[in-house]
Amino acid sequence: MLQGPSHLDRHKPALQKPCMSDEFSELSFEDALKRLEAIVQRLESGNASLDESINLYGEGDRLRGQCEKRLKDAQMRIEKISLGTNGTVTGTQMFDAA
Repeated sequence: MLQGPSHLDRHKPALQKPCMSDEFSELSFEDALKRLEAIVQRLESGNASLDESINLYGEGDRLRGQCEKRLKDAQMRIEKISLGTNGTVTGTQMFDAA
């Protein structure tokens, strides 16, 4: 006899409650990355139900986007320091990833 969701919930590793998209902007990059890593572990374990997997995948995708945005924002703020031949700073220019 199949048991309800409470039977399945006993075997879930403890994950924090899912984050809503407006909560992502409040997370630090490090916290968002930790949550994303926990989601990946849960999905890779194979112990998540189909519905849970779909929800986790969606949350993970939103977290990935938030992390990517924060990295791009940080990259735009980084300045490349130019040094002269004698080792003194001659100026700065915006970071160029290329």
